[in-house]
Amino acid sequence: MKLSVVTPSFGQAQFLESAINSVIKAERAPDEYFVIDGGSEDGSVDVIRRFAGQLSGWVSESDHGQADAINKGFARSTGDVLSWLNSDDQIKPEAYRLVMNAFENDPDLVMVYGDVESIDAQGAVFNRQTFRQYTLNDLACFNIISQPAVFFRRSAWLQAGPLEVSYQFLLDHHLWLRLAPQGKILYLPRVLAQARYHADAKNVARAAEFGEEAFKIVEWLRTQPSYRELIQQNENGILAGAQTINAFYLVEAGRFKPGLAAVMQAARYDVKSIQRNYKRALLAVLGILGLDGLKTVYTRVRKNTFHG
Repeated sequence: MKLSVVTPSFGQAQFLESAINSVIKAERAPDEYFVIDGGSEDGSVDVIRRFAGQLSGWVSESDHGQADAINKGFARSTGDVLSWLNSDDQIKPEAYRLVMNAFENDPDLVMVYGDVESIDAQGAVFNRQTFRQYTLNDLACFNIISQPAVFFRRSAWLQAGPLEVSYQFLLDHHLWLRLAPQGKILYLPRVLAQARYHADAKNVARAAEFGEEAFKIVEWLRTQPSYRELIQQNENGILAGAQTINAFYLVEAGRFKPGLAAVMQAARYDVKSIQRNYKRALLAVLGILGLDGLKTVYTRVRKNTFHG
C-alpha cells in the first residue's frame, strides 16, 4: 500500500525546510512526496531545489490558492492513501507508520486522524489539540479535526471529488464531510503532527473570516440529499456548531463583542454549547472590559481544537 503526501507552499520559506525535513526523515517516509508552490518570491524555490532529489516532483507557478495547489499534487500522485502537510506544519516521525498500519489492517477505513501539537514560530509546543472518535453528526456540528493529522484513501477522495477552490479556511472540513459518509473513520489517540501558529498564518491573520465559511458549509449541507435526514434531526446542533466556530475565531481576532454575541447565539440554538464555549465567553468578556494581560490569560486557559 502506497502513501502520497503533498505540501502546498506559498511565501513561507522560513518554515518550509522544517516541513520538508519532517516528511522525508519520517520513520516510514511516504512513497511519493510532492511540493506544489504557488510562485513564491521569498526564497521558497531555493529551499525546494535543495530537496529536489528527494521529491517525487515539484512545481512553482501561480495558482488559485491552497486548494488548487493540493488538487494539483494529488492529481500527480498514485498512492492508495493521501495526505497534505502545509508548508508551516510538521509531521511526527512515527505518524506515517502508525497511520499506514491502521489502513492496512482495516480495508473499510476511509479516513484516519490523530492529535496535533500547537507550536509557535520558533517550534516550541504550547498546546495539544486532543480529539476523540467522531461520528458524521459530530463533523456536521463542526467538531473540527486539525488537518495535518488527517489521512484518507484515494478511492474515497476520487468519490468525494477534489477540494473546493472557493473555500480558503474550512476547505479541509468541507472535504471531511464528503469523505466520512463513505466508510469508517478512525481516531488514533496519538500526536501525529504539529500545527504552527504565527502572525502570518491564516488562522491568525484572517481569523475573523472563518465563521463566514462555516455558515457557507451549513448552506451546502442543506443542498445535499444524503444529509437531509441528519439536518432534520439536528439542525439546531449544526447551527450551534457553526456559531461556535464563528465565536472562536472572532475572539482570536480580538473582536470580542461580536465573539460574545456568537457564543450567545450558539446557546440559543443548543444550550449544551455553553459547556463548549464558556472559556471563549469569559475571554470575550475580559476583552470587552479591556483588562490588562488578556493575551496571557487567553493563552493559558484556551484549549485550541480548531486549525485551518
